[in-house]
Amino acid sequence: MRCGNGIEARQVDELFINIDPIQAGGRLTADAMKAVIAYGDGYSVCDNCRKPNRLDYISKPPIAEFHKDVAAWLNMDTVRTVPGARRGFQAVAHTYVHKGDPVLLTSLSHYTEFLAIEETGGIAREIPVDADHKVTPEATATKIEEVKREFGRVPALAFIDHVDYQYGNMHDVKAIAKVAHGYDIPVLYNGAYTVGILPVDGKDLGVDFVVGSGHKSMAAPAPSGVLAVTAERAAEVFRTTTIVGDVTNRKFGIKEPEMMGCTLMGATLVGLMASFPHVKERVKHFDRELENNAIVMDALLAIEGTTCLSEYPRKHTMTRVDTTASFDTIAEAHRKRGFYFSSALGEKGITGLIPGATKIWKFNTYGTTKKQAMHLADAFIAVACENGLPLKK
Repeated sequence: MRCGNGIEARQVDELFINIDPIQAGGRLTADAMKAVIAYGDGYSVCDNCRKPNRLDYISKPPIAEFHKDVAAWLNMDTVRTVPGARRGFQAVAHTYVHKGDPVLLTSLSHYTEFLAIEETGGIAREIPVDADHKVTPEATATKIEEVKREFGRVPALAFIDHVDYQYGNMHDVKAIAKVAHGYDIPVLYNGAYTVGILPVDGKDLGVDFVVGSGHKSMAAPAPSGVLAVTAERAAEVFRTTTIVGDVTNRKFGIKEPEMMGCTLMGATLVGLMASFPHVKERVKHFDRELENNAIVMDALLAIEGTTCLSEYPRKHTMTRVDTTASFDTIAEAHRKRGFYFSSALGEKGITGLIPGATKIWKFNTYGTTKKQAMHLADAFIAVACENGLPLKK
């Protein structure tokens, strides 16, 4: 099957159980699939755009209502859709960070958070993690004091991941935000792995900004995401344009510079909207996702030499494991080397692992059914037994 011009039709999720760590939460719902077809044209959502000519005012399709619904769902005051979480980082950093300003991140922060700071001329300063790869309030306070001594002022902004992309560990954002606010540092909550996956209450967490990824965790097309802010910060991040043309004397109404006027259009936006009712429902059942993840983890840890590098028991479905002393020992002598592992799993209908990885790798069971989780567990055990790896008693 081809889409034309040599492009093959993608059938990964139709033919396999996909445990790719960054794809699990972004699989489209059937409603989003229909929306992609119906609104695929670039400016399709602009059919009924009227004054004041801004995306979040459009009522048909119900884009304006969607913005209000997302804000209420996250318990924040104002929301804008953005082309991916990274554009949310960028908008906030550009608002508060100036050249030479220190900015607080963690040693597990995503590279896009660093790039957002670099664009502004800010200087990154990382909170180190503890032995369990966790960011603590105590380490946060210590780092802020170090920054104060180095720069003579506190960081202009703090980026804190609720669940980091390296280990999938859950960090105490509420306590960390409390420490940062004690120094009057605004806090950006990176919810790329939580918004759309599990319940998120921005005001309960005590953060100033909540950033979510549509294509990573909200069953939406890429690039898409949301930026939610408190009422106190909305006028700053979502300030309107004041620029005037010197020849034409043109002004541009209530366009927002950080949003470059309008953000998501066409399939990305309506796909995000179409999946939203499903996403609101699924976050209520994250306990089932953890139960299915536990089925797979029990099987992996039953294989001698396999260890979990993420916090355990798991609090999130994206997990990092070390199989250097198990599956990698087979790779040393196998004719396919490390590629035997992904190949063997592929034959059992499983995809999403980096081909060749047998030492340290990540996977995500989010969205699997109990039956699929049991198949995953059986498959890992089968690959181990087929290659002579011992199981724990």
